Amino acid sequence: MIWIGEQSRFVIVFLFINLLIALWNTWGTPRLERYRSLSRWPFVSILVPARNEEDVIDACVRSLLEQDYPSFEVLVLDDHSTDRTPEILQRLKEEYPRLQVLQGAPLPLGWLGKHWACHQLAQHARGELLLFTDADTYHRPNALRHAVAALETLQVDVLSVFPHQEMLTWGERLTIPFISFGIYAFLPVALAYRLRWPSLTVIIGQFMLFRRRVYDAIGGYEAVRNDVIDDVSLGRRAVSQGYHVRLLDGRRSVTCRMYSGFWDAVDGFSKNVFAFFGYHVLLYLLAWYLIALLFIWPPLVVLGYALGNPVAHFPLSHALLAMAEGLILWGMAYQRFRLPFWMAALYPLNTLVFVLIGLRSLVWSLTGHAVWKDRAFVPPLRW
Repeated sequence: MIWIGEQSRFVIVFLFINLLIALWNTWGTPRLERYRSLSRWPFVSILVPARNEEDVIDACVRSLLEQDYPSFEVLVLDDHSTDRTPEILQRLKEEYPRLQVLQGAPLPLGWLGKHWACHQLAQHARGELLLFTDADTYHRPNALRHAVAALETLQVDVLSVFPHQEMLTWGERLTIPFISFGIYAFLPVALAYRLRWPSLTVIIGQFMLFRRRVYDAIGGYEAVRNDVIDDVSLGRRAVSQGYHVRLLDGRRSVTCRMYSGFWDAVDGFSKNVFAFFGYHVLLYLLAWYLIALLFIWPPLVVLGYALGNPVAHFPLSHALLAMAEGLILWGMAYQRFRLPFWMAALYPLNTLVFVLIGLRSLVWSLTGHAVWKDRAFVPPLRW
């Protein structure tokens, strides 16, 4: 733990480093739309796993089928949906004959459902490039053209993007920004690309474009068949085997509504937050201690001074400076997420909510209650 006498200085310095990382990510992450033209457009297979996606599948598939790209196919796999997803896909297939709808095979032992669906999709794909995307995404007509142009221009092997996260309720605004904020403020994306360190590599599962030969070389979804954070693991496998991975700003081309409401977001993040830390319990607890120290403790210190209860070894001036750094940092992030700047003032509440989600994720894993899409999975805990 941080020695109490140096705690305030540590917080101020660490937040300043976060600000530098955020500035670097703002200036050093190119927009997807800057890449436009190529002399040759390779054939692309767009792959969409779908399980109980009746509310979003129509808009997603239509946006993919209406891409202005010259050479592509769209494959959607219905993973044993129990809602109206199969009916909607059948109607879309009648309207768009080029759409291929696959029926998922029974889930084998040792596989997570989405991973098995993606594996089957890849087996049926004919493309030189494979684009995995989620059923809750929406793509502007030129999104694929920009993505392929970026992949070829930058000469990378795997391309992913930050999509625009659509948040329609207050519950979503209190939860969803934290994950993107974590990447934005703690992970130097441009440095990760240059250093090619697997531990710094992150790709976003909502949009992953692979060269087919690279996908096969790293083992594809079969290699991460029971890994909850499949996107991050695939990216790290690619980097560890010498391939180039790049993460770009795709907010103007791809939109995603990850969760519909507060509890949907809480359940979704409870599934995968612990997994991001490799299920290492002590590392996980240390990370949340650090998060609370940076973004919750300084406001509490200021509140203590306001109530006449000063906190030893944490001067008021240091607490106010730390809060100002936190406010600027969250304000920059919120502007990037297209949320009102004033919402940055709620960052202690955002952080508290996500700390509680993080603890819930740990409890779920320790008590064997980890479930996703109505399917249970057993995480490999490490102390």
